[in-house]
This record gives sequence, structure tokens and C-alpha cells, in this order.
Amino acid sequence: MPDYKVPLRDIHFVLNELLDADSHYRSLPGAEEATPDMVSAILEEGAKFAERVLAPLNQSGDREGCDFADGRVTTPAGFKEAYDQYVAGGWPSLAHDPQWGGQGLPESIGLLISEMAGTANWAWSMYPGLSHGAMNTLEAHGTEEQKKVFLAKLVSGEWTGTMCLTEPHCGTDLGMLKTRAEPADDGSYRISGTKIFISAGEHDLADNIVHIVLARLPDAPEGTKGISLFLVPKFLPDADGEAGQANSLGCGSIEHKMGIHGNATCVMNFDGATGFLIGPPNRGLNCMFTFMNMARLGTAIQGLAHAEWGFQNSLSYARERLQMRALSGARNPDGPADPIIVHPAVRNMLLTQKAFAEGGRALIHYCGQLVDQVKQGASDEQREEADALLAFLTPIAKAFLTETGFEAANQGLQVFGGHGYIAEWGMEQNVRDCRISMLYEGTTQIQALDLLGRKVLATQGEALRRFTEVVQRFCESCDDDAILREFTAPLARLNREWGELTTNLGMKAMRDRDEVGAAAQDYLMYSGYVVLAYFWARAAQVSRAKLAQGPEDAAFYNAKLHTARFYFERILPRTRSLSDTMLSGAANLMALDADHFAF
Repeated sequence: MPDYKVPLRDIHFVLNELLDADSHYRSLPGAEEATPDMVSAILEEGAKFAERVLAPLNQSGDREGCDFADGRVTTPAGFKEAYDQYVAGGWPSLAHDPQWGGQGLPESIGLLISEMAGTANWAWSMYPGLSHGAMNTLEAHGTEEQKKVFLAKLVSGEWTGTMCLTEPHCGTDLGMLKTRAEPADDGSYRISGTKIFISAGEHDLADNIVHIVLARLPDAPEGTKGISLFLVPKFLPDADGEAGQANSLGCGSIEHKMGIHGNATCVMNFDGATGFLIGPPNRGLNCMFTFMNMARLGTAIQGLAHAEWGFQNSLSYARERLQMRALSGARNPDGPADPIIVHPAVRNMLLTQKAFAEGGRALIHYCGQLVDQVKQGASDEQREEADALLAFLTPIAKAFLTETGFEAANQGLQVFGGHGYIAEWGMEQNVRDCRISMLYEGTTQIQALDLLGRKVLATQGEALRRFTEVVQRFCESCDDDAILREFTAPLARLNREWGELTTNLGMKAMRDRDEVGAAAQDYLMYSGYVVLAYFWARAAQVSRAKLAQGPEDAAFYNAKLHTARFYFERILPRTRSLSDTMLSGAANLMALDADHFAF
């Protein structure tokens, strides 16, 4: 039976030793409650909920899946009871405004709970996870009346939220969407159209579901400039603010999917449903990005979650499974064979998972602190700087961590050998559940175009320079540490090369815009490897300093140093081939006539 234990020791390392969370929270106006004792207590209770309530439902939820009948979805056994406990524990309200019933803690603390819940049971975590995006969207763009009626219910967890973008004929190209919004005499709108791939669009966990829907007004211009955003509840609120009359919408079907079987992925039909405009007309896509950016960070957590889950379970198996003798001599002479963890090939797979999980955790929670600064920074300058860094890092976190999370999940299955392909061990589910992370909230290729095209080249490299300056300052601060140079020297070299590659690609793109699309994915992966190298170098610095103090848990810091060294010597060299491929040009992709791909 697979298992999950929240890696509290590593989470505390990232928060307290790497990112200095205490100083971070003390610097935020309004974050006085986020004391070390408070954060530690939240982590302990969140770990109990993840381990004892959610993790045991992961495999059973996958086997049972969601049931769809007469337009209604029934979630797997135990899901509703787990959601009721989640609401009773106050978890939905953790990082939201006290004005609407929230606890007022910083967003980064909510991301910690998202990591634990998501690793324990990703399919379940999607139900409350999407609600956070709906809350942030309403808080940023909703009217006071909308907040009063809808936001408090979402914050309490009594109602949940969704994001309704995609339609049968358009995926990423939202400029093609056809859902219509007709004005009504009472100031509301009648929403008509079909949306597909709507996660948690219908379920039995909450009293109401608030759909955040993109649609077009009758006089809207064509393309993305003619999209508006609407709030469309499953049940219209009554005079007391409770779920009242059913709205004219419904779930037409649920998808039969490769993974995340415990979460309902719905086809939603809106048949003149009553909706309420959020934000200005024809500015819906701008407002929706409040939702999308948080959803992308949430999906980055999914990559981390599947890497961590795969690592934990394959590590346990590798310590116990006996196969062959170590090449350097028997390690278990009293047994018939040695545990497979002695074999270099198995260690390579385990360390790859560990490096991506722990490095990804540092990146995610660094981004969490940037989210805090954007929302609660003490000055305009601090908020603007954090917003620029976050905008640059979001596509990297989303795409790189899901790509490497899937790699790690596959490595976890491989450690098990043939047993990994068998359902009872849970490793094949981890691979299936992970695969969607590279597709939704914008595919890896879309994130890559966003990074290279919009975030980097369109700003003449300014977005990149903000982060490379962070890396440069770190490397320069370590100049006097000769031992640490094994990490800072290659990091500084790649940091410089990153800028040189960007300039080179910018020059090529001026002659042919296809060069951007041809290089983008390699550029994103290169960027991700360098970003993770920065966090592993920082982890090595902290660990060396701690080891000099002779700590009781020296083994933990030694493991950090060894993993950092593994990352720099075995994984970071992937940047060499990526620099070659991104500079190889668009011709090797575009020269072949489309009609000649096959004969």
C-alpha cells in the first residue's frame, strides 16, 4: 500500500533556513499573526489532515472515480466527508481577507497547505484548489455586492468555484470562443454556450458552485479584445444569501480520463443562465489572469507533489527490495541479495526525484513569498519588484516543475520495475495523475512562448535581468568561499550565458519570428535548470554553515550537500544540449513541407 508522510523537516528547512520566513512575515504589514509558532502549528495540523484523511482516499478515489447520472456527479466514497472536515477545520479561509470571513494570513501559508493536500491526494485537492482562484478574482475585480453575496461563502468553503474558459472548438486560442452574454433588464446577463474540461464543474461536496465564465457581449469586437468575465452560480442566491433557485446551467457529461479519476472534469452547458459581469466589459481576459496566474502556481505544486510522492514510495521500496549483489561487493551478506538502493542506476533515479522535489519546493515557496509581497508589500517599489519577478518565474515554475515532476514520477515507477506497472503499488497512478499537469492552465509550449516571447524579448530582457541580478548578487556574496565555488562558479557562468543566449535569440527573432517558437521550449527548460541551480547553491551554502556548527541532524545537511552536488554534476549539464538546440534555428523544423511528413 503506498503511503505519504509530509516532509516537515524539509519544509521547515526551506521556510526557516533558506527563505527566512520569520523575517519575511515581519516585513509584511498585516501579517503579525504569522509567527513561527503559528506557522509551525498550522504545518503540524495540515500534515495530520493530509496524512490521515486525504492520503488514504487517493487510491480508492482513483479506482472508484466519479459517478455521473441525471446531470449530477457523485464523488468517490470519503471525498465529501473529507471536504466537510476541511471546511470545519477552517482551511479554506486561511489566507483570505477577514472582512469576508478569512483568517488574514499570507498567501504563502495557504500554498504550504496546498502542497500537503495535493501530494496526499491531487484529485481531491482540485475541488477546493480552484475555489482559491475564484476568490482572488472576485476580491480583485468583483463589486462590493458580489463580494458580499458570493465571496464570504467561497471563503468559508460552503460554496466552491470553477474556471470556465475552454470550448469544444478552441483550447488555448480563446479569441475564438463563442459563448454569448445577452444583457437583461435587471442588469444581469443571460449566458449561453458550452464549456469543456471544467475541473470540479459539478460535484456533491458543497451547497453551491460559482462558475467564473468567459463570454462575449453582443457588441464585442472580435478576438481576445472582445471577451468579458462573468460570475454564474449553479444556484442563484436567495434573499438570505443562501443557495436558492437552480440556474439555467448543467453538466452534460464528465470526461473519461487517463488520470485524476477522483476529480470530475465536466462539459458545462449554459442555457441562458443568469450571470453577473465581473470587471469592465471586454476586459475579461485581463481579469481572468488573476485566476490563471494562481492556477499556474497551483499546477506547479502538482509537479512538486508527484515528484515528492514518487520519491517517498520508491525510496521505501528501494531500501527493502532485494535484487542482485552490489558490483563492489555484497552489502547484505546474510541475505540472498542486496537491496536495490546499492545499485548506481537506482540511486540515479532516486536522487533525480529528490533533487527535483526539494529544489521545486524551494522555488514554489520563494514564489509564495513574492505573492505575499505583491499583495502586502510595505512599499510600491517592493510590490512592483515582486510582481515583475513573479511574472517572470510563473511560466518557469508551471512548465519546468510539471515536466520534471512527470520525469520524477516515471523514475519512481521505474525503481519498482515490473511492480511499478501494477496498480496496487500506486506508482502507475502517480504517473497517470501527473500527466495532465503539462497540459492544463497552458501547455508547456504555451508557457514557453509566454516566457521567451512576452516576458523576456518583449521587455528587451528586463524581466530576465531582474532575476539574473539576484543570482549574480548571491554568487558575488560567496566569492570568498573557495569550497562553495564548486556551486557558484558554474552557476555564475550559466547566469552570464543565459543573457548571451537571450540576446542571440532576440537578434534571430528580429529576422524571423518563427525563431521564437522554435527555441522557446528549450529556452524555458534551460531557464528552469538554472533557476533550480540557484536554489540548490543556496541550499548548499546554508547546509555548509550549519554543518560547521556541529548540529545533531548533521545527516540532513550532508544529504543536502550531496544532492546539490548530484544536481550540479548530473542534471545541470543538460543545459549544454539545450543551448545547442535552441540556437539550431527554425529551419530544421519548418523547411519540410507539411504535405511531405508522411507518404
